[in-house]
Amino acid sequence: MPAKIVTRWNVVLPALALLAFAATWGRDLPGVVVAIVGLLLAGSVLAAVHHAEVVAHRVGEPYGSLVLAVAVTVIEVGLIVTLMISGGEKTQSLARDTVFAAVMITCNGILGLSILVAAIRRRIAVFNAEGTGGALATVATVATLSLVLPTFTSSRPGPQFSPAQLAFAAIASLALYGLFVTVQTRRHRDYFLPITTSGRVVDEEDHADPPTARDAWTSLGLLLVALVAVVGLAKAISPTIESTVADAGLPQSVVGVVIALLVLLPETIAAVRAAARDRVQTSLNLALGSAMASIGLTIPAIAIAMIWLDGPLLLGLGGTQMVLLALTVLVGGLTVVPGRANVLQGGVHLSLLAAFLFLAASP
Repeated sequence: MPAKIVTRWNVVLPALALLAFAATWGRDLPGVVVAIVGLLLAGSVLAAVHHAEVVAHRVGEPYGSLVLAVAVTVIEVGLIVTLMISGGEKTQSLARDTVFAAVMITCNGILGLSILVAAIRRRIAVFNAEGTGGALATVATVATLSLVLPTFTSSRPGPQFSPAQLAFAAIASLALYGLFVTVQTRRHRDYFLPITTSGRVVDEEDHADPPTARDAWTSLGLLLVALVAVVGLAKAISPTIESTVADAGLPQSVVGVVIALLVLLPETIAAVRAAARDRVQTSLNLALGSAMASIGLTIPAIAIAMIWLDGPLLLGLGGTQMVLLALTVLVGGLTVVPGRANVLQGGVHLSLLAAFLFLAASP
């Protein structure tokens, strides 16, 4: 009976959240409705994590973490494009702010929290340095090509690419992401399988009683419903977030940070739960895969959208942001090279996330 109740809850709640999304789209919401939407948003996050784990259990790693990362990012891209179409001049830097926030949250927040949880429970977090190092190198490359270079190019005034430069960055990002997925799922799939603290590699056959194909397909559909609900409800309450940010005198970039935090909640919870089960590699696959997908899919989508959108697209990071990105890459490299990490490395990454959040609110 408890299992049936949980299953019904995970089916009904995303449906209710989706209905709430449709009912609140484009409307000014009173405080009570915002609170209800927030509760439905949190419930949809939990439902998304449940269904993602069912799919991951069926297909195994690294496909399971790839499903959640790509699904979240595709819907995130839709949210960014939608807000840019309706937001006017204040959204010229939204893509940059959201993508950079996603990189910092995944590479410091999710990664650091996963290492910290695993290290607290088992004294040491163990993962595959080859796979994780390659993922981090790809994230650093696409982030630099898309977010750092626009600050230094001279074809256009301000931190923006010319059309040709934007097309090159989009193609390069998409190509690197496609190459990484090929390596992760085909040529060197073993680099991305979980390793326990005893040194045992965990593959699909280690799972007991995987769900049926029908259950997996059902969960995949419900995962997409839950993710649409998460992003849709995040957009529904975004005017409240924007007004709160403005009333507090905070920079407009904080809106992108808040939205990124909401959208990445499913991956964060899934990563921490995997780390608690001694599957740190799964957590790092989620973290770095999400960062890579966020850039590799968002920049090409925005490049295409700019054919119809008016106004400049501000992609280049400022000096403070570039320092934080460089420090994240440096510290991340030192963390993943040994293939083992303890609470210190987890704490360092979380401190970098805290610095990013603080400086986003107080630049």
